[in-house]
Amino acid sequence: MEAEKAIYDLHQNCADDAGYLKFLSRLALPMAGLLPPTSEGLDYGCGPGPVLAGMLEGYGHRVKLYDPIYADHRQHLQQQYDFIVCTEVIEHFREPGREFARLFGLIRPGGWLGVMTKLVIGPDAFSRWHYKNDPTHIAFFSRPTMLWLAERYDCAIEFIGNDVIILQRNPHRRSN
Repeated sequence: MEAEKAIYDLHQNCADDAGYLKFLSRLALPMAGLLPPTSEGLDYGCGPGPVLAGMLEGYGHRVKLYDPIYADHRQHLQQQYDFIVCTEVIEHFREPGREFARLFGLIRPGGWLGVMTKLVIGPDAFSRWHYKNDPTHIAFFSRPTMLWLAERYDCAIEFIGNDVIILQRNPHRRSN
């Protein structure tokens, strides 16, 4: 875990970086447009500087933080939320099946999961893909995988651009 943290610590993701804010806005803006006022959410994998949480709080939402390295607030995994955001997180999942079951269990019926990750295009492109070269990226997802997750967890799904995916749990599904 320490070696992994050392790699993460090299990232320069801060609230005064206009490029980083623009990057995060590709998820923050669509999510903010979907959420009812004062929704309660979780920034899952928030990292050392929870910039996305701050952006969503700026839209009037309440956001709790969880990150196994930087914000290990396990108590925040004991309730359900109106939304969860994961930016550049799911590619780090050691056990994707278990992590997605946890995430969808934390979302209220009718709630939202917003994900940012680069999607695999195909085998040929994968061999040349820079994203796989990050040693902390150990799980990769494709559009069909995301569609499968939507079906598995009874969600509507929308792909926004090449790397933003928003899923909404069926509002008539009972909580786990």
